[in-house]
Amino acid sequence: MGWPIKRVDLGEVAYHQALADMSNWVQERQQGLAEDRLFLLSHPPIVTYGPRTRPEDLPTDLPAVPADRGGFATYHGPGQLVGYLVVDVKARGPVDIVRWLETGLVAALEQLGFPAVRRDTPAGSSSLAGVWTPDHRKVASIGLRIRRGVTSHGFALNVDPDMAAFRHFTACGLADVTMVSLAELAAEQRRETPSDADVRDAVFAALTAGS
Repeated sequence: MGWPIKRVDLGEVAYHQALADMSNWVQERQQGLAEDRLFLLSHPPIVTYGPRTRPEDLPTDLPAVPADRGGFATYHGPGQLVGYLVVDVKARGPVDIVRWLETGLVAALEQLGFPAVRRDTPAGSSSLAGVWTPDHRKVASIGLRIRRGVTSHGFALNVDPDMAAFRHFTACGLADVTMVSLAELAAEQRRETPSDADVRDAVFAALTAGS
């Protein structure tokens, strides 16, 4: 049985505006004024970081702002697909929402022709939440928050952003992580990079097909 989530497509939205909008989206869902929704958008270049991020992991030459979500520092910019998930997890019963999201993104990438995996985090290690290539390069980051049973924030999938930005800070709290984009993976396969529209369609189809 699929998850009936409404898709909302947006263009480029300034991060601070998205935070204000997301607060309203969460309140609407908590009050039963809106259904479960997935907002798909992008941001101008910015680094956002969760509360456990160390100061030395942040960039000195890119704007960086704190985010009330799980996870560490990550980059957002044009060419990256950001998905903000605003759903009532109480209505679904027991669900590991991070694993559900990882599994859906893995399925979407495989539909697009890119093998992908999720990784379990060893005890005492930094989180490996997100989506990875089989050789352990990270293509999508995940950071969520749940308030009164409703999720906010979500994922960032590297389609064709400026990957050089990731060299200016420690991504995801992992000093040795290698970030990768679908454009780079497509070049390795000697094929065209999927369009933003195709990626959005694949992600939404995969997330709403699973239970």
